Amino acid sequence: MKTTPLAKQDMQMMKASGRDDRAAILKRSIRANVPLRKTFVQAPRGSATRHGPLSEFVTGRDLRALKAYLMIVAACSNGTDGWSTRHDSAVWARLMDIQETATDQSARTGAWRALQRLQKRKLITCTRAGALITVTLLREDGSGDAYHRPRGDSEEDLYLQIPATFWTKGHDEQVDLPALALLLVVMREKNWSRFPSEKAPDWYGWSADTHERGLKKLLKLGLIQRRKHYTKAPLTPSGYTMTYQYQRAPIMRPRKNRQTASSAPSSSSSKKNTAATGT
Repeated sequence: MKTTPLAKQDMQMMKASGRDDRAAILKRSIRANVPLRKTFVQAPRGSATRHGPLSEFVTGRDLRALKAYLMIVAACSNGTDGWSTRHDSAVWARLMDIQETATDQSARTGAWRALQRLQKRKLITCTRAGALITVTLLREDGSGDAYHRPRGDSEEDLYLQIPATFWTKGHDEQVDLPALALLLVVMREKNWSRFPSEKAPDWYGWSADTHERGLKKLLKLGLIQRRKHYTKAPLTPSGYTMTYQYQRAPIMRPRKNRQTASSAPSSSSSKKNTAATGT
């Protein structure tokens, strides 16, 4: 029976994991929340279709690229390097957790291919120089336009916020594709909104079944909350109708910015510094 040398065991134990890398990126960006334009999830009213770029990830069953994209937005959101981030391909592979089920070279190749799929969807540009891969954000609507941080001053510029704890607490490792898509949908809307599954094909671009499975998974994970809502319905046997309303759970709500929280000069100035949700 073969045994692993102690030195090799120690090295394996000390090697950074994907979660370690994701936490390091979020710490470097100095952001408590990651802003993401709502147009990524759903196009504005009056558009030719309401489907946002998110629908292509769901219908294409591309969970790896979706998780990679959200982490890229997190990595670039402070804008200190021109909305770009640069890492060795091995780091990119760990950020996507590919190294857990693939050899080193296969993991590097898998990471590059995922980034190329994002580039094909006009959400990023990526260039390669040896083992180093540089990724630059483009606008979240898939138009290919240059990125700038959303300000929330127009319908096309409204944004949702993903708390950094989604990654640092490992919630990103628990969600499947329907759950991640529906989490972004719930984050996009006001608290206690309805998300009827029969509207999913028209509103978001995926099936009613996918929609329902996503909501059920999020409830099971405790990432969203649900309540019953009753409406008066004359001429019906019961006299009312019941629907479900949803909102993000407290652990998924935006946090105060670290810099704002640490300085907190006064209650009035704190209100001014609080980031807008865009909802």
